[in-house]
Amino acid sequence: MADTIRQGEITKEGTQRFMARDAQRMNILAGRIVAETIRTTLGPRGMDKMLVDSMGDVVITNDGATILKEMDIAHPAAKMIVEVAKTQDDEVGDGTTTAAVIAGELLKKAEELLDEKIHPTVVTKGYTLAAEKAMKILDEISTKATDDVTLKKVAMTTLTGKGAEVGKEYLADLAVKAVKSVAEGNEVDLENIKLEKKEGGSLEESRIIYGVTIDKEVVHSGMPKSVKNAKIALVDAALEIEKTETDAKINISSPEQLSLFLEQEEKMLREMAEKIKATGAMVLFCQKGIDDLAQHYLGKHGILAARRVKKSDMEKLAKATGARIVSNINELSKDDLGEAGLVEERKIAKDEMIFVENCKHPKAITVLLRGGTEHVVEDLERSMHDAISVVAAVIKDGRIIAGGGAGEIELARRLSEYADEVGGREQLSIKAFADALEIIPRSLAENAGIDPIDILVELRSRHTKGDGRHLGLNVFSGKVEDMMKAGVIEPLKSKVQAIKSASEAATMILRIDDVIAASSLGGGPGGKGPRGPSEDMED
Repeated sequence: MADTIRQGEITKEGTQRFMARDAQRMNILAGRIVAETIRTTLGPRGMDKMLVDSMGDVVITNDGATILKEMDIAHPAAKMIVEVAKTQDDEVGDGTTTAAVIAGELLKKAEELLDEKIHPTVVTKGYTLAAEKAMKILDEISTKATDDVTLKKVAMTTLTGKGAEVGKEYLADLAVKAVKSVAEGNEVDLENIKLEKKEGGSLEESRIIYGVTIDKEVVHSGMPKSVKNAKIALVDAALEIEKTETDAKINISSPEQLSLFLEQEEKMLREMAEKIKATGAMVLFCQKGIDDLAQHYLGKHGILAARRVKKSDMEKLAKATGARIVSNINELSKDDLGEAGLVEERKIAKDEMIFVENCKHPKAITVLLRGGTEHVVEDLERSMHDAISVVAAVIKDGRIIAGGGAGEIELARRLSEYADEVGGREQLSIKAFADALEIIPRSLAENAGIDPIDILVELRSRHTKGDGRHLGLNVFSGKVEDMMKAGVIEPLKSKVQAIKSASEAATMILRIDDVIAASSLGGGPGGKGPRGPSEDMED
């Protein structure tokens, strides 16, 4: 009886199911389309994409992670390529386009092997062996360097080809100074670098503030707008008369009682302001609200105050000034106060901002970015994020590798030799992996209007002769050059993460032989499987 039931009859009518070769073809095609979409953005001569949403809002960028994040992608296999770029962005901050393009090319080469009747398991095994060998080769061909000159070249390589390229030397210098100022040994927490963007200025007006900028204004007109050598209090409590947690009713039967009640409220608010003044605080940042009357008393005491400051800004203020965040005003003491050389309200692009700067030993800083228009400063922020991330990656890892496709060509050459050692059918997929890596120098050449075949032939020839592992394509001169001498340098971590993520995503997609419409999957991307009865009961 069971043999007579057709495959489609066990799922709901109208649901789609793709099996075996159809599922593989569909998934491979989806992944390749996503990779091809962003391939034209690769390199210094890559083009930009304009992303327009249903509301008409526009984003112009050539940042792979941003493009893939903003694209309206529905296909599950395509989403896996987006995950590759997202992981690359989270881990390294740059190389997102490289990772996605390699993943797409690995799928393309795998399809050619599948057409030759090679089983997907053999392909994935070869890819896994190739990826493991690639990690060892990358370590061998990388160089150790963490000096300021190298760090600046790494940042400039990332900024080249982006909208911020016109001021890449200035911005690269800012990126290196910013990262080194918050680095503790070889550890860098990028959360301690705040990027604040404001349109209406020129790129050269961008600067590092050794402290924090708060996008708030001074709460009361009677308060000072500037305080030098400031003692700063950080309070995570409302300077207001809070409502009782339980329902309560106050019965007032005469005007005298109402007057006493209001006097008591006023007295409590005055005492709050006096307690803050008694600690020696000259500046107050409050995470919650400040009552109008409390503002008045703080102003009388000459205290500069800001309210409803974001939690993330409060934490950065604590790191920059050395202050401790206090949750109870009664417990605030002079030992909890931080210090800053200057706290001042300034008008930037029609908005009032409070600058807390000239901190003695700031563990958190701000990079103020300026540009002519909103689109310019947004692209500048993305570029600066990438520059800061790659500098941090080099400081953490301490190793660099030549750019311009040099690393990929050397990897491809050595992996082809390794394939011959492995033998068997796996050698075909290892060679396919090696060929797939050549998509990077090929794309760099195509995007620069250079003949990719001539360049690839010359690169392969010179790497085989042993002329040097740093030889890559200079897209500006159109010639094969030593990329280290040309200053085209990338963090080793960027290449390692890109190849690792791309190979894992390609392997996962190739192992899928059935795409089934499911009722409900928990856990977001990747899921945790259908929800069990216990989960439904907990809801």
